[in-house]
Amino acid sequence: MDITRRTALLGGLAPRTFMRRHWQKAPLLVRQAITDLAELPDRDALFELAGRDGVDARLVVRGARWRVRQGPFAPGTLPSPSKAGWTVLVNAVDEHSDAARALLDRFRFIPDARVDDLMLSYATDSGGVGPHVDSYDVFLLQLHGTRHWRIGPVADPALEPGLPLKILATFEPTAEWRLEPGDMLYLPPGWGHDGIAEGECITASIGFRAPSRNALANELIERMLDAAEDDDDAAYDDPAQPATVEPARVPERLARFADAAIERLVGDAEARACALGEILSEPRPSAVFEPGRPPRRGTARLRNPVQLDRRTRMLYDDWHVFINGESFRAAGRDARLMRALADHRELVSAQVAALSDEARTLLDDWIAHGWVKLGHHGPPGD
Repeated sequence: MDITRRTALLGGLAPRTFMRRHWQKAPLLVRQAITDLAELPDRDALFELAGRDGVDARLVVRGARWRVRQGPFAPGTLPSPSKAGWTVLVNAVDEHSDAARALLDRFRFIPDARVDDLMLSYATDSGGVGPHVDSYDVFLLQLHGTRHWRIGPVADPALEPGLPLKILATFEPTAEWRLEPGDMLYLPPGWGHDGIAEGECITASIGFRAPSRNALANELIERMLDAAEDDDDAAYDDPAQPATVEPARVPERLARFADAAIERLVGDAEARACALGEILSEPRPSAVFEPGRPPRRGTARLRNPVQLDRRTRMLYDDWHVFINGESFRAAGRDARLMRALADHRELVSAQVAALSDEARTLLDDWIAHGWVKLGHHGPPGD
């Protein structure tokens, strides 16, 4: 992706300019950001997804009182599309639809480590989830029908009490628009928004995760502790401890032992890098991979390009590659090719052929797990 090239997706801005001017700073309305929407799930496909086990779906009904029900929804159990005021939301549609995954990939000028998922919401006339505020960045793309959006900065994040949804008690919009199919609205964290359907509509929400400092630190320490279980775990000793007349006082030697234990853990840059990459590349709990069959050994296997499964998360740093919560040390040509696989989500035949035997064995293992898919046979090429 050329991050210096202007694009209709961002209203004529280049990705580099958008990130400098708008990302986490200011909203942006884009008319006709995307026009090729035909392959994305329609109402029937979305309802079918909402009925599957393992798919995170919710039904929200607005009226005299708000009601929320968790899926899956068996056929015929959702309200009639002719009934006003209800919404069904389906998370992680990119796990189930190649077209949704391709739409998500259009936003890869933002680091993959920040990507959460692509959610689709279907609403009947006057449907919505009420005025709310998110702690993360979101692109709201209209796929079908019309939705009326009101937005504004939130001075008071207090919520309406006693509701099953996080609805702002006070919301004072500063701008409003009607979004038609292809129109898109970007909102940074902290901007309140309220979208009301005008007739039937489907909206895509491309969301980006932002872990809190404490939550990330907790995950890092937990994973680093797990990885350190097999290391030398020396027990505390105090052969020079004298008799004491203050038995309730914490011994100074024991306090120093505790400090050294923490420093030893968090001071291990290698372990910290692995833990972070593994956490950020962890697939969603809902992700289910279909095991594959690696190609047979021999020249035929060199004709197979490969691509990441749409559910796979793959990242890298200067020393490692990370895939679906696992880390691998990588250097030289193999590292360059694995980084290419992570960045482009595919390798052509010639690139696969250039991998070392060790790296090809690793790739075969990923294929067997279903994390990587084989492409079509063909002659080697760039």
